[in-house]
Amino acid sequence: MPGLHESIPMIILKNVTLRRGSKVLLDSTSVTLNPGEKVGLVGRNGAGKSSLFAVLNGTLHEDGGEFSIPAQWRMAQVAQDMPETEQSATDFVIEGDTTLLAAQLEVTAAEASDDGMRMAHAYMALHDAGAHDAPARAQALILGLGFSVAELDRPVNSFSGGWRMRLQLARALMCPSDLLLLDEPTNHLDLDALVWLEAWLKNYNGTIVVISHDREFLDSITNVTLHIDNAKLVRYGGNYSKFEDMRAEQLILQQAAQAKQQEKIEHLQKFINRFKAKASKAKQAQSRVKALERMEKIAPVLADAEFQFEFKEPSNLPNPMLTMSEASFGYPAMDDAPAGTPPTVIVQNVSRSVLAGQRIGILGANGQGKSTLVKTIAGALQPLSGEIITGKGLNIGYFSQQELDVLRPDDNPLDHMIRLARDTPLALRPSYKECCEQGLRNFLGTFNFSGDMVKQAVGSMSGGEKARLVLCMIVWQRPNLLLLDEPTNHLDLATREALSVALNEFEGSVMLVSHDRALLRSVCDEFWLVSRGGVKDFEGDLDDYQVYLLDEARRRREEAAAAQKK
Repeated sequence: MPGLHESIPMIILKNVTLRRGSKVLLDSTSVTLNPGEKVGLVGRNGAGKSSLFAVLNGTLHEDGGEFSIPAQWRMAQVAQDMPETEQSATDFVIEGDTTLLAAQLEVTAAEASDDGMRMAHAYMALHDAGAHDAPARAQALILGLGFSVAELDRPVNSFSGGWRMRLQLARALMCPSDLLLLDEPTNHLDLDALVWLEAWLKNYNGTIVVISHDREFLDSITNVTLHIDNAKLVRYGGNYSKFEDMRAEQLILQQAAQAKQQEKIEHLQKFINRFKAKASKAKQAQSRVKALERMEKIAPVLADAEFQFEFKEPSNLPNPMLTMSEASFGYPAMDDAPAGTPPTVIVQNVSRSVLAGQRIGILGANGQGKSTLVKTIAGALQPLSGEIITGKGLNIGYFSQQELDVLRPDDNPLDHMIRLARDTPLALRPSYKECCEQGLRNFLGTFNFSGDMVKQAVGSMSGGEKARLVLCMIVWQRPNLLLLDEPTNHLDLATREALSVALNEFEGSVMLVSHDRALLRSVCDEFWLVSRGGVKDFEGDLDDYQVYLLDEARRRREEAAAAQKK
């Protein structure tokens, strides 16, 4: 790594060129990042965001130009491997503190050397590294990221993959650092953990470079936006929304004469005006009005996105869509459980209806039962008691968090669509033209699956491409009720915006679980709160909900501290 301007504590790229194979990702581009800046790294998929991260962490070297980073800076990032260890969650996260780990090793070596002076220095360094409060610091991180007090001592390998990745994130936050690299840190988080992470990062004193497709997360923590555009690094002062504003102004100047662009903008304008007029004056709906006004402001940026789609008009709209009567939700006892083992009840005594055209955001802290509620409405689980009465002609489109795992890795998108067409009851199938192979190919093309991609094995696709395929399959079915459980986890910003526009134009009902607050704000007119075994209306807006989540997180930490003292 060249020692350019070593005396200046900043990250400098000067005329850097970066290639992956024959593709030029960065072409003789320059940028400077200053100490303490919080940088959002954005750009289309494949633009080179992850490759630039690899340059920053030293695993990839520039092909031309000069790159420097202060030699004394300590770096932290989230390990991408799935940890396999019997260590407790607490001990695993403590080991992320590399300074403490080094101090502990020095104490062991000093004690073995029988050198009194060395031992004195080693004990002092151990104290300075925070050995006395390391367990408390680690547990605060673990609890903040959504784990329960009972899980603090559980072995790491007893958790599912998503929870183990949360522990990797906690481990990275535990590491003392001057530069923190975060690549999609929100992917495995619920909204409560996301709100906590934002608060933590706001108090971080070092430099952050983050790749994220969550616009509100970027808005909350970043003050610089670095855009990879046409193999150049373009620096903007401000968060993601400020970047969009400036980019929208540029695009207006560049593309004012393009008829196609104007057509897209006019289409956006039409739907924005329509839904602004329809939105109620309730506090919750005001967030949606503001989100639509935001879309109006950045219409050129949205129109510039390479991907758009729409939900077809449902063939009918039963009203109510469904009615829950004294329904309880949870999981039956396992087949191998002792006789008489009761089911696990998570949410109970729910009596509610979902009406035609309702747009409901489902809120609730981690583990309260949001996904269980949605799974049961979708029919993937049966109610433990009570009943769910469905309206005549109800046709549910369900996006599950695990939906991507259900795709067959050896099959291609066309195989999936042919199977879907074959398995869909005749009464619910679209026209023959849309069910024949060419019709299915054409439909896949509207979701950017064209040419050879329709024959590409799903197992070789990215998470974003798999999520797009699942959305494609749902749209093809022409549902009148959409149940969406974290649909944006693998979607880039452009596809998230396309989903937001499509959901706003959708004529049916929507029930949405998401940690993407921008999506919740722009789509939902009302919120249900799943909490402490029940479901009730949440009267506030998403800002009020964030306060509620922070209060809940504080309560959990206080419970953990009290448990430690016993």
